[in-house]
Amino acid sequence: MIFGIGNDLAEVDRIRTALERPRTGGRFRKRVFTPGEQAYCERRGKAKYQSYTARFAAKEATMKALGRGWGRAVGWRDVEVVRQPGSRPEIVLHGKAKAYAAEQHIRRFHLALTHTTTLAEAQVMAEL
Repeated sequence: MIFGIGNDLAEVDRIRTALERPRTGGRFRKRVFTPGEQAYCERRGKAKYQSYTARFAAKEATMKALGRGWGRAVGWRDVEVVRQPGSRPEIVLHGKAKAYAAEQHIRRFHLALTHTTTLAEAQVMAEL
C-alpha cells in the first residue's frame, strides 16, 4: 500500500550557484549532502552539478512522500541517495527520518531520477 508520493523539480544553475559561492558553498554542501553523495557527485565530472541537483530534488521529494518538511521533523542529511555500481539509485534514511518512517511502518521507497543540463526531477513513493 502507498503511504505517500513526492515529486520535485530543481534547477541545476540554482544548485550550482549555491555550491560555488565562495563563502557559503562548502557549508551548503556539508549541510545538505552526505559524504557518500558528495563523493559520487564529484566523480561525475562535467555532470556533477546535475547529480547534485537530482539528489537535492530526491531529498525534497522524499520529504513530500513522508508528509514531513525540512526542519525539526527531517534534516537534509537524514535522506541519502545511494547508488551501487550497475544498480539504480535508492533512498536510505537516517536519524529522525528513519525513526519517523519506522513509526509509520514504511517498508521501502521507490525512486526515479531524471535530469537535463538545466533541470533535475525526482519522484519518490513511500510504500507500507
